Amino acid sequence: MEEEVFSGALDPADKPSLFTRYLLVVLLVTLTSWLVSVVLLLPDRNQGLSILVNEHLSLSGVRHPITAVLLNFRGYDTLLEMSVLLIALTGTWSLARPSERIEAEPGLILGFMVRLLIPLMIMVSGYLLWVGAHAPGGAFQAGSVLAASGVLLLLSGWRLSVRFVGWPLRTGLVLGLLVFIATGAAMLLIGNRFLEFPPSMAGNLILVIEATATVSIAITLTALFRGEQPDAKR
Repeated sequence: MEEEVFSGALDPADKPSLFTRYLLVVLLVTLTSWLVSVVLLLPDRNQGLSILVNEHLSLSGVRHPITAVLLNFRGYDTLLEMSVLLIALTGTWSLARPSERIEAEPGLILGFMVRLLIPLMIMVSGYLLWVGAHAPGGAFQAGSVLAASGVLLLLSGWRLSVRFVGWPLRTGLVLGLLVFIATGAAMLLIGNRFLEFPPSMAGNLILVIEATATVSIAITLTALFRGEQPDAKR
């Protein structure tokens, strides 16, 4: 049945017409040209909203303007980015087919690198998470480094224990998004707008959101590298 569905999707009769294909090409070229022109015509020194951000930085709970924008002033954007990551993983799991994996011991060099780099990468991830309040860093950077350690473990032959497959894994995937949404909803209960943090609580709330987001981002990126959904039976 599955083969019939995929073979039907590749039927030449289902291909778009010549007019549709030309129309898509024209639209894509127009959109790309517009985006390129916008970037090329940007002034050399464009302050944009930096003045406004710096004026309200003391109310954000952090001292770095990028973190203030991503986790406070424009928290909706970051919330949607995390949602997109989760949706991308869901799509990957729905398309990836189970494959036979050959278990092999890592070589001498790879085994040494895993033992040396993994602890360092975890420390770097924690540092990036903490330093994001006052310097470049934050959840996405920390999560990416932590995910890189997960990729290194996968390349060395490590596999997730069966007891962590299922609800523990899924909880880790959605933890950051759930905490983000729950924090925003809690603001509604105290009379603020969604994701409008009180200045006295903003720093701690952002730290909690970023810590949980780091875990979820790392698990999601590692799972995207692996491709197929872990099976509790294997």
